[in-house]
Formats: sequence, C-alpha cells, structure tokens
Amino acid sequence: MKKNNTTLAEIISYLEDIIEDRSTSLEDTYTANLLKKSIARISQKVGEEAVEVVIAANLKDKKQTIAESADLLFHLMVLWKKLGVKEEDVAKELSRRKK
Repeated sequence: MKKNNTTLAEIISYLEDIIEDRSTSLEDTYTANLLKKSIARISQKVGEEAVEVVIAANLKDKKQTIAESADLLFHLMVLWKKLGVKEEDVAKELSRRKK
C-alpha cells in the first residue's frame, strides 16, 4: 500500500486483508477479540459509530466526522466479515444501483 495518496478503495482492500488475518490469528488484538463477539454486539458497535458520525456532522466538526467515519467503516467491515460479506458484494450492489 502506498503511503501517500492512498485511495479509499485501496484502504478498504487493505482493511479487508487485515480483518481476515485477525479472524484466524491467535494474537490478542482488538479486531480478533471483536470478531469473537456476537453479530448483535458487532452490530451495536456499528450503530454506536454511526451515531458518533451523525453527532460530529451536526456539530459541523469536519475533523471529528472524518475520524468517526473511519471508525464506522472499520466496524462495518468487521460486521461484513462476521456475516461473510465481501467488499466485492457491496461494490456489485452499488454498481447495480447506478443503472
């Protein structure tokens, strides 16, 4: 992954790889521990992060909105992993909608 000018697509792909690695890792990491939790608990984290994005946006706090959006995207991707959803699945759905 490039250090500068990294696209969102590259980051999503990188995160998907990291989350996949952590799903089978014996390491005690936040991601590995989160993946051991139930879908309900991971979904709750996604909801919490979404609310934090909304709050930051309503405060017109661009920096905080960016930070919370990153948290939301990460937790959403952990949920995707737990459910067996791939980034390509979401990309196909978005592509289907643009027609």
